[in-house]
Amino acid sequence: MSTRETSVCGQFYPSSPTEIKEMFEHYNKILDEHFSDKALFKKKPKAIIVPHAGYIYSAFTANVAFRMFKNSHAKRVVVIGPSHRVYLKGTSICEYDQYETPLGHLQIDTMLVNELKERFGLHCIPEAHHEHSTEVQMPFVKTYDGEALVVELVYGDESPLRLAKVIEYLLQDTDTAVVISTDLSHYYDINKAKRLDGICLEAVQNLDTGMLHQGCEACGKIGIEAMLIAAKNRGLEPILLDYRTSADASGDDSAVVGYMSAAFVEKE
Repeated sequence: MSTRETSVCGQFYPSSPTEIKEMFEHYNKILDEHFSDKALFKKKPKAIIVPHAGYIYSAFTANVAFRMFKNSHAKRVVVIGPSHRVYLKGTSICEYDQYETPLGHLQIDTMLVNELKERFGLHCIPEAHHEHSTEVQMPFVKTYDGEALVVELVYGDESPLRLAKVIEYLLQDTDTAVVISTDLSHYYDINKAKRLDGICLEAVQNLDTGMLHQGCEACGKIGIEAMLIAAKNRGLEPILLDYRTSADASGDDSAVVGYMSAAFVEKE
């Protein structure tokens, strides 16, 4: 049985399952005590956008979305993120049988993998799957939807329109949910970061793909744009959930990274 082994475990997130569980429990305690809109956590998103930095910086923001995501009870979860380590043309998908996490393995939906390869002409580029943008999401999936099958898509030089077609196809299935992975601006002072990140946030809030190209510097901008196209075509409504920067954890506001989470739900 082939396994997509962890590549950044112990670096971007703890290798100890106890540490991960305690971290998520701590975040949820904060949400229970301080998050005013409790009704929000009863919604059932079809897709979420989450960050992918080290857990000490971005996991709180991601957890807000995954806490809501658990209501979806998806039978399969497709995690889509940008490649940081290798250049690739298009999007990679590989036929592993299971995905390793410190909390236990997730089973990969090999039937869906083959279906996406055949329908959209996707190929497997193994070295692209030593990727943190997707891997850091898997402990969240294991925690909040542990019986779900998973699929990992890693894109490089990809057309947002092409990726949007994949997302739209996935969202046709009521049992499938999508996770889009991205961080926002990198290493500006906090005031400039917030200005640039505000463009990204407004674009998501308004499903405005044009605005993404007016200053948004998300490393996963292709994935965001594809998600906005798919959401608009599928009639999904965006909800911004959380925004912060690395300064919230480090205290250093001279060179920060921005993080956001958002959800896409059926219109009521």
